[in-house]
Amino acid sequence: QVQLVESGGGLVQPGGSLRLSCAASGSIFKVYGMAWYRQAPEKGRELVATIASGGGTNYADSVKGRFTISRDNVVNTVYLQMNSLKPEDTAVYYCYIELGLNGYWGQGTQVTVSS
Repeated sequence: QVQLVESGGGLVQPGGSLRLSCAASGSIFKVYGMAWYRQAPEKGRELVATIASGGGTNYADSVKGRFTISRDNVVNTVYLQMNSLKPEDTAVYYCYIELGLNGYWGQGTQVTVSS
């Protein structure tokens, strides 16, 4: 059994910052890739950022230069530092981790960017 617990969402003004966390626990031998996705109202889920087990990262063009994904392999946690937030970043953010052949999703955390 694997559980992912997300935290750090909330309401922030445009230009502000938030840091999301996603901690994995349970029957974990090794975590491979980790990622953040988001889903805005009436839109499909989109990939925001990925980080490989070796630390390599990739970002959606819409967040490059503003968001930073990182991970702590000791505590099986992935982070998303979000700076210079825009109203179009408003969405539910989901973390995703790969454990061998299986993938697991977090419960989602709401991020709202509004004045």
